[in-house]
Amino acid sequence: MRNTIAVMNTKGGVGKSTLVLSVAETLSAQFGKNVLIIDSDAQASVSAMLLSAANLHRLQSDGLTIVDLLVASVLNNVAVDWPRFVVGGVSDVDEARTVYLIPSDMQLTLFEREVSKESLHQRLRASIRGLLGHVRSVFDIILIDCPPGLSVLTESWLREADFHFSPTKPDYVSTCGLEVFRRFKGLNPEMGFAENLGVLINMKDLQSPVDSDYQRWLNENPENRCFAQAIPRSGALQYAAQLSPVERSYVAKYPGESGVAIRAVCSELLARLAAANAANPNPLQQAPQPAQIT
Repeated sequence: MRNTIAVMNTKGGVGKSTLVLSVAETLSAQFGKNVLIIDSDAQASVSAMLLSAANLHRLQSDGLTIVDLLVASVLNNVAVDWPRFVVGGVSDVDEARTVYLIPSDMQLTLFEREVSKESLHQRLRASIRGLLGHVRSVFDIILIDCPPGLSVLTESWLREADFHFSPTKPDYVSTCGLEVFRRFKGLNPEMGFAENLGVLINMKDLQSPVDSDYQRWLNENPENRCFAQAIPRSGALQYAAQLSPVERSYVAKYPGESGVAIRAVCSELLARLAAANAANPNPLQQAPQPAQIT
């Protein structure tokens, strides 16, 4: 089944990582899904939302991040035991016991430099293809938190993942980011690309007529496949990005209209996945190369 989803917008500051967090915790706590987050952003934002600073630092120091996995499989061309890099029990929501994480590190930018310098783009894609081929059969949903911009690593995720969806703020600059992304997707179609699950309007001011106008404008373009539910700008969601030292209930973390909106988005996301898989259940990727990921 196709279940790997790259989450990205070429524009930063659209609340992408917080959205990945809330969707993962909601899919786990409210829908009973096993969810893996692959943090592919060098800022490690979603990793810091799910792990204490001490635990994240320990994993980075011990070489147990996506950077170390890729350095081994791409730069060193050796087999990798990928489950070693998966961390369980990372959510502070007591009902979300099935959220897992492959954390990130700022060294990711240096890794990408080496890939470009050594012209290892094909090996990078083969490694990512192999990793996604394995996790696809273990987890119900895999969310890949991609950084803004279009790096060689982000392009690899977008070409090897089954799907992508794009959070955007309802403003001019963020929607311009969608257009850049759309043009990029049209380049080199022979190389393959993730299927579009849609555009999700995030951080919407429910009292702003300007935000409503942008939402209407985005909805008018059928290529966007906008989600019916927008995510409101709220203090609760900003607070949700801060890891709590003690566990809290799902309702405590996502109260009121914030929780209602996130649950509606997850329901629609699962419905779109089911429809896409009914139409085409088999991943189009080539078989993974075992020399890269075991």
